[in-house]
Amino acid sequence: MSQSLKNLQQALEYDFTKIELLEQALTHRSVGPINNERFEFLGDSVLNFCITRKLFSLRPNASEGELSRIRASLVNREALAGLASRLELEKFIRLGRGEKQSGGQRRASIQADAVEAIFGAVLVDGGFDQCRELISRLYQTHFEDLPDAEDLKDPKTRLQEYLQSRRLGLPEYSVTSETGKDHAKRFEVSCKAADFQTATGIGTSRRKAEQAAASKMLEQFINAK
Repeated sequence: MSQSLKNLQQALEYDFTKIELLEQALTHRSVGPINNERFEFLGDSVLNFCITRKLFSLRPNASEGELSRIRASLVNREALAGLASRLELEKFIRLGRGEKQSGGQRRASIQADAVEAIFGAVLVDGGFDQCRELISRLYQTHFEDLPDAEDLKDPKTRLQEYLQSRRLGLPEYSVTSETGKDHAKRFEVSCKAADFQTATGIGTSRRKAEQAAASKMLEQFINAK
């Protein structure tokens, strides 16, 4: 076993009985048929369960929707990539030549998948309790500073609820421009609500542009108070 994997196990505070499971968890599909996709599938499931169970305990009065929003903020790509950064996983992920040359080890999606794969590998190697304890350790600071579920609502939802609470009409969205090639689209969307001027949002997808426009429109309402 390489010294680097010993260092990674120290960071995880877990020693693999079968080190080849950790090696596979760190192997991207670009390397070949023996890769981390199955472990990722397993790790995704156990992560969601462990986070759900913890949130159920930490937020006894939260509704299902609130728990779901908080959970999503903890298991999304950005959160997992943050864990990967703490573990310095980019040093350990194995990639095929093409992915490596394109800087795949720094790609958030690849890093996030590797974290989930590690959870799956620990589940297979050491069982559920060991996997749960690993997840609890890595998420300890997140559990100590959980976000407010209300703050996690997307801008479109918050704008709609704001308007409904004041008995105002629902916002209307329309695409004002769409530029760029298929792999690099740029959307501009306008949002119109009540008697306010139209707010415009820009994004790499229509959904992102609508969210940006809704956020600006909500700011207009708040600033007009």
